[in-house]
Amino acid sequence: MTVLTIEELAESLPPRTAIAGLDLGTKTVGLAVSDLSRRFATPRPVLKRVKFTKDAENLLAFAENEKLAGFVIGLPVNMDGSSGPRVQATRAFVRNMETLTALSFTFWDERLSTVAAERALLEMDVSRQKRAGRIDSAAASFILQGALDRLSSLSRS
Repeated sequence: MTVLTIEELAESLPPRTAIAGLDLGTKTVGLAVSDLSRRFATPRPVLKRVKFTKDAENLLAFAENEKLAGFVIGLPVNMDGSSGPRVQATRAFVRNMETLTALSFTFWDERLSTVAAERALLEMDVSRQKRAGRIDSAAASFILQGALDRLSSLSRS
């Protein structure tokens, strides 16, 4: 496995393959998957976190089931651009995944993705209880959609 920039990811992806967006939380991993043309992100059910070994098994089983070509993982940078403990935890998670998969990871700035997801769910009139269960996957979808839009832009240049 390698960590790629979005530009390197654009060059390395085989045609007509899906990629996943991840919103790594302390209790859950929000998931989203692209279509084969990599234009749209669709939320998937969250994975409940247990401990790293089980989390990695579940994530890799998900990747195999969806036939993924790589992951875009949200990097929870502070609003001022600095890195805090959550950035370190996300980078450590990816480092630990390196020995387990050949799939690539691309970090994507996730600032305000949860806020955007919350607003979208509110606009859809989703109840508070249902929002709690969907917010992480909706955030993963926003993360992935941002990366997909950038990939599309790179392919046009």
